[in-house]
Amino acid sequence: MSNWKILNIDVDVDSLTRIRHLPFFISSFALMAERLFKDEATEEKGERARMASFIGAMAIADLVKTTLGPKGMDKILQSTGRGHVVTVTNDGATILKSLHIDNPAAKVLVDISKVQDDEVGDGTTSVVVLAGELLREAEKLVNAKIHPMTIISGYRMAAECARDALLEKVVDNKLDAEKFKADLMKIAMTTLSSKILSQDKEHFATLAVDAVMRLKGSTNLESIQIIKKPGGELKDSFLDEGFILDKKIGVGQPKRIENAKILVANTAMDTDKVKIYGARVRVDSMAKVAEIEVAEKEKMREKVQKIINHGINCFVNRQLIYNFPEELFADAGVLAIEHADFDGIERLGLVTGGEIASTFDNPESVKLGHCKLIEEIMIGEDRLIHFSGVEMGQACTIVLRGASPHMLDEAERSLHDALCVLSQTVNDSRVLLGGGWPEMVMAKAVDELARKTPGKRSHAIEAFSRALIAIPTTIADNAGLDSAELVSQLRAEHHKEGSTAGIDVISGSVGDMAERGISEAFKVKQAVLLSATEAAEMILRVDEIITCAPRRREDHM
Repeated sequence: MSNWKILNIDVDVDSLTRIRHLPFFISSFALMAERLFKDEATEEKGERARMASFIGAMAIADLVKTTLGPKGMDKILQSTGRGHVVTVTNDGATILKSLHIDNPAAKVLVDISKVQDDEVGDGTTSVVVLAGELLREAEKLVNAKIHPMTIISGYRMAAECARDALLEKVVDNKLDAEKFKADLMKIAMTTLSSKILSQDKEHFATLAVDAVMRLKGSTNLESIQIIKKPGGELKDSFLDEGFILDKKIGVGQPKRIENAKILVANTAMDTDKVKIYGARVRVDSMAKVAEIEVAEKEKMREKVQKIINHGINCFVNRQLIYNFPEELFADAGVLAIEHADFDGIERLGLVTGGEIASTFDNPESVKLGHCKLIEEIMIGEDRLIHFSGVEMGQACTIVLRGASPHMLDEAERSLHDALCVLSQTVNDSRVLLGGGWPEMVMAKAVDELARKTPGKRSHAIEAFSRALIAIPTTIADNAGLDSAELVSQLRAEHHKEGSTAGIDVISGSVGDMAERGISEAFKVKQAVLLSATEAAEMILRVDEIITCAPRRREDHM
């Protein structure tokens, strides 16, 4: 039933017949407004829409909150698809990517986590936790009848102030090569300390720094290849100069080639059957079948000869190479490698300076790859092909060893995060201390701004400061420490000028981050701060959620 308002209308007797139909028109109009959307479409407005957004975003933040920091816990993700693939990880972006979420506000947080992972590699959990805390504080302010636009305005001022506070404290050692390398080592160890590699973080930090220093300022990580080989221990992992292809050398092929000229191709090297759908060849005797086979062989022999005419001594193909062409290559002293996966040949073409070819009629138009030595090597039980002295000098391969495929997958994700952060730091060499120190520096500056700002915006700025402190609080909670005690001690320490105090989860107390060598890249912290603020602002602006009706499959029966 609709709530009707009493209409005070002065009417004469003649108008009564017209007024009798008024409720019918008004109720029809109300029904039309309700039927604006299709039957199964839903609409939430005002408070309800805002509450749904807040709850969804905070639930996502709470989900990954326990993975934050050096003592963060892992999650097991099990797929429902074929094979029930299991992933064990504490990487925020990997966890959130695997979730299928209906709440639209929660999807915003998943997206900022993905962008953080693509852009800087680390801070994927921090950005979601900070955005969740900003919305938790905003919910309290909205309940206290402060308008969302006022909160957004306060948050913007606070984010700008926090960024300026960090800029005042950054250290840049790019001009001093030794100090800069030490900074990179500290950043790598800090990034790896919250991952599965934390036990051997010095070893892996050295691998990551050496690999990134070879890039000479490039952020293209494609020339760093990571190969995973089960067996051995994590600390048996090593960095190899050059390129390793996870393939075996065929029977009768040369096992070692010096000054290699490499043709990288994607072409069919199986027997050239008539490849037209539905085609048939009818013959009236076995002799004709033999003639067809001879013709096929001749065709393949011609193709192999065209390839050999390029003056190569190594042929790498994306597709299969059948026994007959393999024999022809072996007779000509050419090393033929078949079924190299597409990523493998793309990267091989890149590092050897060659291009992927599919036609061989014009040898002068094909760009060959070059390397000084190709040889077969053993890693554990497996044989692999090693290309050394490649044309792209910065190319290298990190071989990961470990007890199980799950551990190797997580080690690869951890190492990839470290490589991303380091490659970004080589370009933007500004460095900060870690362990909750940047958040306390920002919170102190934002608190001072709140005291100076008149009006309701000061409440929003103060709330921003409380949200920042949630990061060190969560780091302490995840380590099983008394977060209230530690954060209050930390706040007192930061009121002293030039404090370098942060949370030391190893000793369980407030420690000196400069002494401990805990450093983070400024670019990561800046990305966390700005992305989280923008995501919170976007969700705060929402006052209506409209869910479309599902598309029905039309029944043509």
